[in-house]
Amino acid sequence: MGEIEEQDCIVVIDDDYAMRLSCRQTLSKSGYPVEVFEDGAQGLEGVARLKPALVLVDLKMPGLSGMEVIARIHEIDPNIVIVVITGYATIHTAVDAMKAGAYDFLPKPFKPDELRLIVRRGLERRRLHLESRQAEIERELLKRRFVTFVSHQLKSPLAAIHQYLDILKRLGDTEETRARQGEWLDRCLVRSRELQQIINDWLTLASVEGETFSRQRVEVDLNEVVSGILKAYEKTAEESGVSLHNELLGNAYLVRGDRNCLSVLFDNLIINAIKYNKPSGCVTVSGMEREGEVVIEIKDTGIGIPDKYREFLFDEFFRVKNGDPGKTAGTGLGLPICKRIVSELGGSIEVESTENIGSVFRVRLPAFSGDKEAREHSGEAE
Repeated sequence: MGEIEEQDCIVVIDDDYAMRLSCRQTLSKSGYPVEVFEDGAQGLEGVARLKPALVLVDLKMPGLSGMEVIARIHEIDPNIVIVVITGYATIHTAVDAMKAGAYDFLPKPFKPDELRLIVRRGLERRRLHLESRQAEIERELLKRRFVTFVSHQLKSPLAAIHQYLDILKRLGDTEETRARQGEWLDRCLVRSRELQQIINDWLTLASVEGETFSRQRVEVDLNEVVSGILKAYEKTAEESGVSLHNELLGNAYLVRGDRNCLSVLFDNLIINAIKYNKPSGCVTVSGMEREGEVVIEIKDTGIGIPDKYREFLFDEFFRVKNGDPGKTAGTGLGLPICKRIVSELGGSIEVESTENIGSVFRVRLPAFSGDKEAREHSGEAE
């Protein structure tokens, strides 16, 4: 039996004293808090007060019938799991009870093991339902927060670009204004690149969440991917006073995945290592293959990540604040995108960091095995 939650209280509503006593003893021995009531009216008062996880209801009781009790329980809390117990079990009554909102049906007489089994199943159903509902709520809140954040991020550079262009339109044609025009056009380009980055990150995250970003699974050499990214960022690193060191050498680090997806992953990690570095700092990329996995490390000698920020590092929109606006610019979506890509490919990502010393991001991905992959592909094709 799984661990019993504190709120997994069970209520038994039955006019038969022996049945109430039997249910209480059986379920209490299993660790459940149990309250029993002899009729529907008392039972409903108990349900309203206790907010139980599961209710066992007899269909045939004096006063309020079991069907009426089921309907009233759903009005109190539709998430309460209801199990009908009755000595008048027929297909017709079972169907009626299910239509009224009962989860399951347990005919009398029943054995203790049968009662424990149906209660465990009912509570597991409730747990999964509540988790699913909570996940939906969290997704909805995330969407709202996402839209609010992105709207703000889009609005700021758009307003700046509009302001610069509006002023440029009003300026006369003089040597001084031509000089200012060049400066403000450069500013417009900078802000438009910010917009482009926000949109690109937004679309990438949406693709990853929609599981459409890395559907392709082919053999990919991470040495080729990472070396190409390092080559592309040589000028950016030089302008920042950062040196790049590729220690992958001539080794092939083969994984099964989508090349574009893996490029986004390592592009984000490498540009962060450059961006959050120090003047005269360095970025070192190394790799190894062991125990069926490929491990790629991106190490920098940068500003590091304070301990208080570590747990939030892969949260959407989170950016480490270190007092330097140039070091915290961005959408805060790069690392969450990395984590989701790695997870989708069956791997993991971890970070070690010391403030003012530097950080190491370590990506672990399942190694490509030619024979195994060929067999799996052949099986899928069949």
